[in-house]
Amino acid sequence: MKTTHRSLLMRANRLLGAQLVEQNLIKIDDLETANEKLLEIINTGTARQRTVLGILAYDLKAVKEEDILAHMREHEGVGLVDLRHYEANDDLKLTIEREACWVTWSVPFDIEEDMTFIATAYYLSPAVRKYWEDQYDGRVLWFGTTLEAIADFIEAMEAEDAKAPKPAVAPAPKPVNLSNPPIADAAAGDSNPPSSPGSPANP
Repeated sequence: MKTTHRSLLMRANRLLGAQLVEQNLIKIDDLETANEKLLEIINTGTARQRTVLGILAYDLKAVKEEDILAHMREHEGVGLVDLRHYEANDDLKLTIEREACWVTWSVPFDIEEDMTFIATAYYLSPAVRKYWEDQYDGRVLWFGTTLEAIADFIEAMEAEDAKAPKPAVAPAPKPVNLSNPPIADAAAGDSNPPSSPGSPANP
């Protein structure tokens, strides 16, 4: 994992947890336990496991994702999206950093005019919103979705990446053997230079 992405992962999860506590969606004790588990997972777990929200919702049963999505819709005015009905926009697929999607639990999935549509399970994290809005100059329309939907979408892109033909590599030039320079292209035994046009022939 890139150093910048590791730092983003830590900020995204820390600020999400703080917002969940501030919005009375979880208790501080549950967040502290989840943070400890996350630190253990970061170096050893898979990308799917590196989420404080996943730990809170599915390991500790401290909150339901559905409740967080409902909160986003009712209090933040964020619409919801079912990513199963979408494939990533072809132009976006060329520029999206897959690892950035994993650490922010967000995916840009479509473009309409100059607006980029981003689905996220981490909308409540200010670090996540800032990161993606900086990528697209603030021209972002946010949608809420689940961790599983985000993970499935990223893995589908990664599967396409793996199937894509690798670019051909040009063969390396052959080394020149300087110890045996090429022999001049001259007739063997011909010691006389060719006569100039119009000069008399040797007797």
